[in-house]
Amino acid sequence: MLRRNIRLRREYLYRKNLEGKERLLYEKKRKIKQALEEGKPIPTELRNEEAALRQEIDLEDENTAVPRTHIDDEYAHAMERDPKILLTTSRNPSAPLKQFVKELTIVFPNAQRMNRGGQVISEIIETCRAHDFTDVILVHEHRGVPDGLIVSHLPFGPTAYFGLLNVVTRHDIKDKKAIGTMPEAYPHLILNNFSTKLGQRTANILKHLFPVPKPDTKRIVTFANQSDYISFRHHLYEKHGGPKSVELKEIGPRFELRLYQVKLGTVDQTEAQIEWVIRPYMNTSKKRKFIGD
Repeated sequence: MLRRNIRLRREYLYRKNLEGKERLLYEKKRKIKQALEEGKPIPTELRNEEAALRQEIDLEDENTAVPRTHIDDEYAHAMERDPKILLTTSRNPSAPLKQFVKELTIVFPNAQRMNRGGQVISEIIETCRAHDFTDVILVHEHRGVPDGLIVSHLPFGPTAYFGLLNVVTRHDIKDKKAIGTMPEAYPHLILNNFSTKLGQRTANILKHLFPVPKPDTKRIVTFANQSDYISFRHHLYEKHGGPKSVELKEIGPRFELRLYQVKLGTVDQTEAQIEWVIRPYMNTSKKRKFIGD
């Protein structure tokens, strides 16, 4: 099993290294296509390669014309089966953290909660790979307040690191009748304002934690980005007065996420390449918006 994982990881890294060459070739073919469409002469630097490149252009279709990236490879088989998620915590979790993770187990369909105990991260990842888990979610705390969430996609990554803010669990709300029960139907997803390249990457990581819902389900999960803070909200909707009358009811929990790092490996790989990391002490970092407008 260990040899197989090493071989698969090596193949994945090899495919990732080929991306630069494929992108260069794609740019050359794009320039030739553009010149032919506009009736302009072929660029001087491409005249020696023109015949071979035109032959390749003729053989391409809409699926092969644009080069695939390692991001496609990571989630290539995501739509073939429903996600299977393992939820766990940092060591010696407090009662509020246990309660929060218990609620997250219902928020994410097909999620299983595991008591951390003395388990090492590398052991957890190996066990999850062997049992066909698609993602591992680790929740951290500081003095009883949940403050960090790590989403690691298996088998090869990526891993997204989020800060957790303003956590309000269902357990914190005293009026239990007002919030009602939490259904376990697969929810519809709303992803709002993930317009940049990093935003699309973040939305891709979050949306693959949820399976495809049935059209008539009344459960809605929202990830709404505003100033790089992603608000999580969980609602049920009812149509009491017909199709034009929709009543939303929040059923909790609610929290804000702040992305601060994306790594190209799993959470146990300390040597994995960092794809993006926040730089909070740069002069322009307060003005810039990384995830959306």
